[in-house]
Amino acid sequence: MAVVGFFLVFMIVPVVATALFSVSVRWDRSIWPEGLTGQWWVKVTSKSAFKSSLANSLFVSVGTVFLSLVLVAPTAYWVHTRLPRIKPLVELLAILPFGLPGVVLALGLIRLYSGVPLPIINTANILIASYVVITLPFMYRAVMNALEAIDTKTLSEAAQSLGANHWLIFIRVIMPNVSSGVVNGCLLVFSAAFAEFALANLLVGTRFKTFPMYLVEFTRFDARQASALAFMSFVFAWIISLSILWVVGWRGQPTRGAGQEKPT
Repeated sequence: MAVVGFFLVFMIVPVVATALFSVSVRWDRSIWPEGLTGQWWVKVTSKSAFKSSLANSLFVSVGTVFLSLVLVAPTAYWVHTRLPRIKPLVELLAILPFGLPGVVLALGLIRLYSGVPLPIINTANILIASYVVITLPFMYRAVMNALEAIDTKTLSEAAQSLGANHWLIFIRVIMPNVSSGVVNGCLLVFSAAFAEFALANLLVGTRFKTFPMYLVEFTRFDARQASALAFMSFVFAWIISLSILWVVGWRGQPTRGAGQEKPT
């Protein structure tokens, strides 16, 4: 009961209060809101900056998911099947982003690429690249867990005996068997990239305004519209989380390899 009470106080109450504040006419003369209105939602969503910031966040989030999938999934498969000896080292490298502050990463990227003639500084490209780094643990662990749940050796040998090369085995045999882990990793990466603020603010600033940056701007001059944006962000996070639960529930238990027998 103490855990439930703690959860309600620190999670549910602030969210409910934010939602009520975003639709209240006044809430400064008593402990209860006075009147209900949707004008703050209409006002904040009618601005062109709302659509552009939301589109920018969706663009970098989808780009991060795509690049993470292209880079991390084949790497995890290669390490798992061909280079098991360096697996502990890769595991260590994969968790390093958890201890890497966003400010440190942003300053390092700015100093590194400021003198390089590449179209990356002050663009969405550097955001996508940095997001791939900080979300590496989510994609790597999800794919690796799925790989460890199937018999990759038997599947690969069976495909090779039928004439398939390494890439065909990976795309046509391995990926369908680890699809639940890949989908989970994609959704986690998308959620983290969509809500990220520090790197976006330091690396591109107002030149490429994302949804979290748009939200923080409103906290400085209009608390009700900021509350509406915050609640939208919360709804987005819940939709993504429920999508993860739905996908996991739909896929059921980890897929069995072709060489594994069903329990009797």
